[in-house]
Amino acid sequence: MFGRWLGNRMNRVNRMQRMSPLAAVRTPPGAGVLSCRVVDPVNEPVVGAELAVSDSTGRRVVAGSTDPYGSFVATVPAGDYRLAVSAEGYAPYRAAALVGENSLASLGDVTLQVAHPPEPPAPGDWEIESMHSSLRFTARHIGLARIHGRFNSFAGVLRIAERVEQSAMHVVIDAASIDTGVRMRDDHLRSADFLDVRRFPTLEFYSERFVHKGGSRWAVTGALSLHGVTRTVTLDTEYLGLGNGMEGETRGACRATTELHRDDFTISWQSMLARGIAAIGPSIQVGLDVQIVPKG
Repeated sequence: MFGRWLGNRMNRVNRMQRMSPLAAVRTPPGAGVLSCRVVDPVNEPVVGAELAVSDSTGRRVVAGSTDPYGSFVATVPAGDYRLAVSAEGYAPYRAAALVGENSLASLGDVTLQVAHPPEPPAPGDWEIESMHSSLRFTARHIGLARIHGRFNSFAGVLRIAERVEQSAMHVVIDAASIDTGVRMRDDHLRSADFLDVRRFPTLEFYSERFVHKGGSRWAVTGALSLHGVTRTVTLDTEYLGLGNGMEGETRGACRATTELHRDDFTISWQSMLARGIAAIGPSIQVGLDVQIVPKG
């Protein structure tokens, strides 16, 4: 009797060990599980790959990233789905999947192919085409709401070298062109409490250091002069490649981000700080979308 009970018990344990761990996961009624493992061409896991799952109408249902083993698992309502996979340095991947109720739809190993970096701009002088470029920022106001703004007037030139790493750029920003959509606030930001545009009418960025980080990613490091202070700043840059404008002219595009620390540039509203209130948060997020054209 005991021997038969022990034998049944061992058979049950063996069956459970052979089962996927997903078999023990309860899914909500009408739902199933979608999974895959993202790997590179030599079958190594791609960690942190971004995945987006959309339904048949194109609506995004779930998004996430792969774990340290390259795996992605999501519970979704039963139905037809489109899966988009992207990772730095790899070509995008798309697939379709049918997820059944209370079942696992596994795409198995999804192999990403290494992406070829976009063609760089031709050597020579280029300039920022301001009509199709933007320079924006985000800051916290008194530690609460976010303030979104931009500078409406700026210009810049780039000298692209035969080796892009030896290129240089110079950008000049009109400090008085700051625009947050509220006139009273903008006037205050232009005052001596903040940018002090009468004494410091421009912000300037100059760089001679372009470092390729792989794929379309670059780090552009240079000197930013703001409010009479110069600090080293690195732009995390994604080069988007070349294209043609409405009149057939060649143009290049990139986007970049960086974070500035207000105290590094001595921008403090002293009357507020004296009362222990920080009118602007300690860091400011900066984003750029830039198009460049050959300098005429």
